[in-house]
Amino acid sequence: MLEGKKAIITGASRGIGRAIAIDFAKNGAAVALIYAGNSEAAAEVVTQIKNEGGEAFAYQCDVRSFEDTKKTVEDIINNFTRVDILVNNAGITKDGLMLTMSEENFNMVMDTNLKGTFHMIRHLYSHMMKQRKGRIINMASVAGVMGNAGQSNYAGAKAGIIGLTKSVAKELASRNVTCNAIAPGFIQTDMTAKLTDRVVETALQQIPLKRMGYPEEVAKLATFLASDNAAYITGQVIQIDGGLCM
Repeated sequence: MLEGKKAIITGASRGIGRAIAIDFAKNGAAVALIYAGNSEAAAEVVTQIKNEGGEAFAYQCDVRSFEDTKKTVEDIINNFTRVDILVNNAGITKDGLMLTMSEENFNMVMDTNLKGTFHMIRHLYSHMMKQRKGRIINMASVAGVMGNAGQSNYAGAKAGIIGLTKSVAKELASRNVTCNAIAPGFIQTDMTAKLTDRVVETALQQIPLKRMGYPEEVAKLATFLASDNAAYITGQVIQIDGGLCM
């Protein structure tokens, strides 16, 4: 489905990003994995992909930094010669009620989740324009669609990603570059593993399918959006949440 394509995936050392990297590689894409600090986890993903006959490289990068992302994108383009797909998956949480949330925690989530997405798109924008083809997939969240108590910073950043996605989709449509967002619900990752049993039980009661999703299920959706089969889909926010946010 992605034979011969070159892809960049941020936050690719674990969770949803890891699953996307592996699925992209299985479908024929060469992948550049961007990770923040866990070099061992990133190396494990690269090794797994290579052992299965795929092509993968890992790059450490702080997506909060305009200059760091610029240099990393340049290095990847020099290695790959072109980039066909960008997946902005890097994200963090710093939960807390608005009443007690620190400015530092608000800024940290905004800088990673929203500005990190902006930085990566910004540095690949002209590249995709010139080659007149590309796929941009941004990881939003149902929290950005419906809000979530105790996550004003996270929900705000993810809502911002939705607006960013639609704006970029309109700007790049004439150049045959699509930009879509995926909005996962409760997915079994390190992030949701931090939730208490009570929170998980309450969440499951609200999900019509009565279970959490799997990273591999999100990855399959990302692979479809990255493929030529999704050439006529742009500016969309696709929820994968077991029916939570209807």
